[in-house]
Amino acid sequence: MLETIVRNGLLACAVYLNLLVLIPIFSRQKNVLLYVLLLCLSLVCYALLKNLHDVYLYGYILGEPEHRNFLYNTFYNISIAFFYVAFSIALHLSREWYAQRELIRKIEIEKLNTELEYLKAQINPHFLFNSINTIYFQIEKQNQMARDTLSSFSDMLRYQLYECNGKEVSVEKEVSYLKNYVGLQRLRKDENYSITFSADENVRGFSVAPLLLIPFVENAFKHVSHFTNGNEIKINLARDEGHFYFTVYNTKDTKKKLDDEGGIGLRNVQRRLELIYNGRHRLEVQDLPESFRVELTIQLN
Repeated sequence: MLETIVRNGLLACAVYLNLLVLIPIFSRQKNVLLYVLLLCLSLVCYALLKNLHDVYLYGYILGEPEHRNFLYNTFYNISIAFFYVAFSIALHLSREWYAQRELIRKIEIEKLNTELEYLKAQINPHFLFNSINTIYFQIEKQNQMARDTLSSFSDMLRYQLYECNGKEVSVEKEVSYLKNYVGLQRLRKDENYSITFSADENVRGFSVAPLLLIPFVENAFKHVSHFTNGNEIKINLARDEGHFYFTVYNTKDTKKKLDDEGGIGLRNVQRRLELIYNGRHRLEVQDLPESFRVELTIQLN
């Protein structure tokens, strides 16, 4: 009974030391030599402790003279420990492989569902743009503002339908899309709102993920304050030698809280940033009682 308790206890220590300590160290450092040395050290420690127990139990308690030799069962004890540790490693790898396979399967399903929803949401582009052109020519030539507004709206749709299917687009196109969006939003606001959009001249010559910035701008217009005066929205895009900077600021009503939809939108874009620019971006959100500010920095390739 005592033999079983001691042996299983020492084996459990060796197995869990490997699973909970040694394998995580190897996963972080990717150092095979260090892992093998620590694993061998743990097996030797097990064998020494088990040898000590064998000498005491078999050599002196049970009176077997050959077991009084400290190294008598060394090979056997190391073999037993190696078998259990190897078996636990095999189980661990099998579990990791299964989890990885399930993750890949879920990603593939999510990708297919996303593509399906995108196809279902798409309107026939030819019908859409033909309708816009028809409306454009039905507007009197004297009403140039209405024509320009419809033209900006057409450019935004064309960008979304035709140019956002790849992983990246030129930043010039993204800036143009933002300008059109801000221009359309300006038409809906009166003189009580101060809306500023600025993009440095050197914000060009590189690519970004499509429609990456618009959720922050939409959020600013959605949650801007509605005071008698003093309502502000400021959007700025800049670039230095190796970084792209994007800042959105808006005043907000102290009594109005960010609803779930806005919160989910920001969480989604944060997740997208993590997937696309992992380790190459910094996102700072300042949610103050009277204002909301987003600062995004992306390290350019």
